Amino acid sequence: MFGSMAVETAVAAAGARSAPIGELLKTWRRRRSLSQLELALEADVSSRHVSFVETGRARPSRGMVLRLAEHLEIPLRERNRLLLAAGYAPLYAERSLDEPEMASVHQALDRFLRAHEPYPAVVLDRHYNLVSANDALGAITEGIAAELLDPPANALRVTLHPQGMAPRILNLSEWSAHLMHRLRRQAALRADPELDRLHAELAAYPGVCLEAPQEDGSGSDILLPLRMRAGDRELAFFSTVSTFGTPVDITLDELMIEAFYPANASTAAHLLEGIAGP
Repeated sequence: MFGSMAVETAVAAAGARSAPIGELLKTWRRRRSLSQLELALEADVSSRHVSFVETGRARPSRGMVLRLAEHLEIPLRERNRLLLAAGYAPLYAERSLDEPEMASVHQALDRFLRAHEPYPAVVLDRHYNLVSANDALGAITEGIAAELLDPPANALRVTLHPQGMAPRILNLSEWSAHLMHRLRRQAALRADPELDRLHAELAAYPGVCLEAPQEDGSGSDILLPLRMRAGDRELAFFSTVSTFGTPVDITLDELMIEAFYPANASTAAHLLEGIAGP
């Protein structure tokens, strides 16, 4: 725990020296499209004080930094950087899932993955790298280039790469537009340049669409499905994305759990056949 925290502190301290707390807060406020008055009203402080903090005329208390960060919905990793920039110790630890303190979380994730079988499910980090998955993932990753699964395997790269799942995705334009919109939104929310770089890489892949195609007006689906070819069959899935509701640890704040469900009876039957055997 303390080793990983020390590394994070060193990195954050380097960033803090080049960006005062007021500048950082102003950047996050503008990123959230809030005026000083709107932020002040949400955080129940005076707009004059917000202005003084942003211009460097006032040093915010530790509690004020955390209050403004909460109302700006700033990720925990970045809240530590704000605290350091204001001259305070970081608050949030970053623990590996393998550490003893995280055993209950690790076990809960593993139980969920196993219980979700025979349907695929994955746990992803903030950069969409694969943390863990259940055995059913093979139903949608069969036949992709082995090097794409070398750690750290990136779920979006695996999906959209021309040697990945993309050639088997029957609605690649719609599905890629959905994924790219989600990635672009995450990059904006987290201000993470690594996500921007990933977006630029994926956007250059053949067949990847950045804008959602025009609706055909049929309204036949209630959710956008992932449609895939599996031999002479077509499989269809929809997915849900879950996060931890009240994390106070950076690792948990950044984890996403994506679970795939069959979108029709034939897909469910195919997956059940896979566990029943011949």
